[in-house]
Amino acid sequence: MYFKTIDFSKFSSIKVGVPIEVLMLERNDNIPNDRFIIGHANNLLVSNTPVPLMMLSKDFSFIELEDDILTVGCATPTGKLLSFAKKNNLAGFEFISKLPGSMGGMIAMNAGVKSYEIFNIVDAVKIDGVWKSKDSIEYGYRFANLNGIATELRFNVKKGFNKALLEELVALRSNQPKIASAGSTFKNPKDDFAGRLIQEVGLKGVSKGAMQWSDVHANFLVNHGNGTFEEAKYLIDLAKEKVLDKFDIELEEEVKIL
Repeated sequence: MYFKTIDFSKFSSIKVGVPIEVLMLERNDNIPNDRFIIGHANNLLVSNTPVPLMMLSKDFSFIELEDDILTVGCATPTGKLLSFAKKNNLAGFEFISKLPGSMGGMIAMNAGVKSYEIFNIVDAVKIDGVWKSKDSIEYGYRFANLNGIATELRFNVKKGFNKALLEELVALRSNQPKIASAGSTFKNPKDDFAGRLIQEVGLKGVSKGAMQWSDVHANFLVNHGNGTFEEAKYLIDLAKEKVLDKFDIELEEEVKIL
C-alpha cells in the first residue's frame, strides 16, 4: 500500500473538493478497517475534511474470461468492461454505458438505470478476500450491504450483446446535463421521481455560487466552475427541506457525501 494525493476538484465527476491524501491498496495488502473506500468518485461529494479515505490501486483493474465465467477487478472502469463485453459479444452489460466509474463503485451502491442494475447480473462478490454469493448479500434499490471491501466480481456470462438496447440506453442521456455533476443526487422515492419533486418546489435552475440544480434535469446538481462543497451541501439541504415541507417526503441522497 502507498499514499497518493488526489485533487477531488479535478478527479471527482462533480469537480468539487481539495487535494486529499488517499491510501492506495495493492494485492495482498491487509485492508485497514479505519478508512472509507471510494471508487472513481462519480457519485461522490467530498468535503475539505473527509474521513480517512482509501482506494483500490490498478492491481484490481483486470478482466479475465474463462469459459462462461467472467472475473472483474473492482478498480476496473465501467467503460473498459463495456468495451470487453461488446468485443466478446457478452449479454447483460449494455446498461453500464450509462454509468461511468469503477465496478467497485457500482457494486457498492447496486448502481443501475431503469430496471437494469448490477446485482441482476453479478453471481458472486469477493469481500475481504472471501467469495460470497449474491444471494448471501443484502441489496436493493441503489444500496448493497457488503459488510466489507469488495475487490473482485464474478459473472456467469452468455453470448448476445444487444446493440439495440445499448443505443436505447445511451439515448436516455439526452435529458442529462453535459457539465460536471455527480449524477443523480437523490434516489427516486417510491412511485415518484426526485427530479419532479425538486422542480415542483421551485428549485429547478436555482443556484448557490457556482453550483446549480440543473435546468436540464432537476435531480442533477451541476458545477459551473469552482463550485464548493458548502454551496453544494446548501442546495442539497434546501431541496430536502422544501420537499419535506410540501410533500412530506424525505429525499434520500444517492450521492455519497463525505
